[in-house]
Amino acid sequence: MERDDAYYMGLALAEGRKGEGRTSPNPAVGAVVVQAGGEIVGRGYHHRAGTPHAEVHALRDAGARAHGATLYVTLEPCNHTGRTGPCTEAVLAAGISTVVIGMADPNPGVTGGGADYLRRRGVAVRSGVLEEECRELNRPFIKHSTTGLPWIIMKAGLSLDGRITFRPGEGGALTGPEANRYTHTVRNRVDGILVGVGTALIDNPSLTTRLPGVAGTRDPLRIILDTRLRLPFSARMLSQASAAPTWVCCGQTAPVDRETALVQAGARVLRLPEDSEGRIDLAALLHLLGREQVTSILVEGGATVHGAFCRQQLVDELLLLYAPIVVGDQGTPLVCGYSITDRATAPAPSRFSVRQLGDDFLFRALYSR
Repeated sequence: MERDDAYYMGLALAEGRKGEGRTSPNPAVGAVVVQAGGEIVGRGYHHRAGTPHAEVHALRDAGARAHGATLYVTLEPCNHTGRTGPCTEAVLAAGISTVVIGMADPNPGVTGGGADYLRRRGVAVRSGVLEEECRELNRPFIKHSTTGLPWIIMKAGLSLDGRITFRPGEGGALTGPEANRYTHTVRNRVDGILVGVGTALIDNPSLTTRLPGVAGTRDPLRIILDTRLRLPFSARMLSQASAAPTWVCCGQTAPVDRETALVQAGARVLRLPEDSEGRIDLAALLHLLGREQVTSILVEGGATVHGAFCRQQLVDELLLLYAPIVVGDQGTPLVCGYSITDRATAPAPSRFSVRQLGDDFLFRALYSR
């Protein structure tokens, strides 16, 4: 059976997903090498930043059989030297005759450079195959490359009537085990997870990734918004066994003695400007995180933090996990400090989907800026 470009690009995407959450600030990229008869002779993906790119792994896997073959790669091959050499040179050295590209490199300084370089040297190039799927794989990388800011995912578990707790000031999950596992798969692929100090005080969370039976999981960077440095020095996130750091973001006038104690407990304390309401200036925070090469952040709340991100229209992706229950007026609403006057004023998602997770339902929306 003859197979088309989309089939082989789909295989390259499957390779690329193996590196998802491990390559930041680089993109997750996959590649396959296909001989003229349709035989796949090489596969590879980018494992982590600073190591060989997907094309190099796939070409090494193919060896001499790469000569005259077609390379399918989810992202335009690089034509510049960074922590590794340019992939275009590896493509030429292997004798590849055709390169099929999923999406162009989004970096404004290099877009199209790799494809043009290969064309000028006699390699046939086709682009835009499964482009949307390739963009889906690397939305954080795309945003960070073009704006310098991290991709913001707002996530919450809530009831059908929009409550995230049963009672104010109380913790406890509303959703079931399948939704909880999904949350941890998201944690496993983001750079950072962010909560307000109120959530930290109520739940004393670990903010780690827990996926029993899954090898190679990793904990994201933990980011706590704590204007006055109220986080206890004995907080679980500071005392647990985890390779991920905890960053506590405070205002300029937060107590110096508490900063010293938190640093001694293992935290990094970041002093940031405050907004007109006396809270951490989120724009300043996101610019700082972008400079620190943090490309994606999972915002888990609580309601005041959700409200601040919504009010400033900073959310790129929305993940709402609905439990099939009604909590009532005593529950905490999803957001606080944010409201709209009518539907026309609400930010409209560019894409959305709904899927079932056990007894719960996931609503996912993407927003275009």
